[in-house]
Amino acid sequence: MKIDFKLIMFILGISTASVFAQQEANFSQYMYNSSIINPAYSGSREDLTIYGQFRSQWVGMEGAPQTAALTVHSPFTYSKFGYGVSVISDKLGAMNDNTLALDLSYSIDFNQDYKLAFGVKVSGSFLSVDYNKLDIYDETEGTYNLKNQFNPNIGAGLYLYSERTYFGISAPNMLEYDRGGDQIYATMKRTMHFYGTFGHVFDLSRDVKFKPTLLTKVVQGAPLQVDLSASFLFSERFTAGASYQFSSSVSALVGFQITEQLFAGYSYDSNVTKLANYNSGSHEIFLRFELFNKYKRFTTPRFF
Repeated sequence: MKIDFKLIMFILGISTASVFAQQEANFSQYMYNSSIINPAYSGSREDLTIYGQFRSQWVGMEGAPQTAALTVHSPFTYSKFGYGVSVISDKLGAMNDNTLALDLSYSIDFNQDYKLAFGVKVSGSFLSVDYNKLDIYDETEGTYNLKNQFNPNIGAGLYLYSERTYFGISAPNMLEYDRGGDQIYATMKRTMHFYGTFGHVFDLSRDVKFKPTLLTKVVQGAPLQVDLSASFLFSERFTAGASYQFSSSVSALVGFQITEQLFAGYSYDSNVTKLANYNSGSHEIFLRFELFNKYKRFTTPRFF
């Protein structure tokens, strides 16, 4: 069955925030792998971290987004530098956008408790569009399949963090350009996104910790997007919480520390807009594997 392109664009157009958010990888549990949006995060966990994540968005709607990401990041031994490599595959209808990104960070001791990291990101994306998968209403429009159109980009970020608190600001893709040539259905404008993140961990008791987090996205021509989340960590093993993306969706979040090295999580999102009439929600899973460094500064498990 072919994908009705106009129907997809109509549904996306119901929410302006959804259109702009989908230009870059969109995850509910971003707080466990912030290097995707902020290169300064790479190496901040002070061990070799391997992180895989998959998101199936708007399940039940034909051509809905599916995003997969694999990230590896680590500090350089006996150095203030960190590095990261990310591979992201983002599919939407007839479009397939694959991105490879390299991060480099440098951290300094801000004071006794905090470190300040600076990061740069260099990336390249490969966009393919298969018009054979679409029902084109105006057959007079010439359409030509697009195969691996390459576009480079650069980004930067700052990350201030301690064992319990973090602040981050970043712009992972700073170059703006049109993508897809001159075809009316193919042309998309890559617009710069600015991100701000914050999180803090409170001890409620010996075995219970509470972590509120905030993510803001600023994109020219779109409303300010704000994500608020709150999670509880029980006995350093099990996490449960919820998040709310203003005027967009509400999510349930869970995670489990399977071993000292392996952490797994799942989230379910439900739309609070008219999009809810066209899908049965969004699912997201992730796995994080860490090879611990004996020189690691933080002696207790990090909640972010």
